[in-house]
Amino acid sequence: MKFYLCEQAPNPRHSGYHTDDRKWGLPGVQCPVCNAIWSTAGDAYPSVDLSHLPAHEQGKYGGFQEDYAEFERLREQVRPLVPSGVHLWPGTKFGPMMGSTQGQFGPLVLAHSWNLLMQREPLERFQAEGLGGLKGCRTEMRFRKKNPPELLEMELLPRGRVHPDCLPVDRPAPCTKCERKGWTRPSESELILDADTLPQDLDLFRLEDFLTTIICTERFVQAVKRLGYEQDIAFRELPVRGS
Repeated sequence: MKFYLCEQAPNPRHSGYHTDDRKWGLPGVQCPVCNAIWSTAGDAYPSVDLSHLPAHEQGKYGGFQEDYAEFERLREQVRPLVPSGVHLWPGTKFGPMMGSTQGQFGPLVLAHSWNLLMQREPLERFQAEGLGGLKGCRTEMRFRKKNPPELLEMELLPRGRVHPDCLPVDRPAPCTKCERKGWTRPSESELILDADTLPQDLDLFRLEDFLTTIICTERFVQAVKRLGYEQDIAFRELPVRGS
């Protein structure tokens, strides 16, 4: 199976743009072992609703948490609500996207590399074709015009990793406490996927080790082109290498 990096088209037909605001998120932290002050970007579970928590607890989901033990408590409190097996990093966001918008939106929206939005019709057509990994969640976007489009955010699971061959040979080991990695993702031209880690049941997902990277299968690319939805999204085939 072929895999592709999802990118914004170089000359998109539609001008739609949105910000990415959320009501809740795991706070950023300072690790007591490696001393790094950090949070992740791109990891979000828009279907997770924390409104059942007391107001004072909801208020702790955001910003920065100085007490690492308290961060761990907040993380474990939401773990039963997220998909099984996902890693909840500092900065992971929850709840519907609440950003502001401008411009005109097409059927698929990739204004940011880590957020893929779809209007309902294309999503339902993809699902009817049996594509896996397409879970659309409502958004609470703010529009200035009447009769705005219904934009649904894809809740993409973190699956698959890059192959070690495209990472620095002398990279440090992840922190034993917070598991933060001390290296950045290779450039698009150097990116190689690890065949042994790629899912076979998902046609759309984000990389587990670089969460701002959205990957799709050849089946998804073919469906997008066949249905005429390629105006605002581009695909770059990535090499895949086994162990």
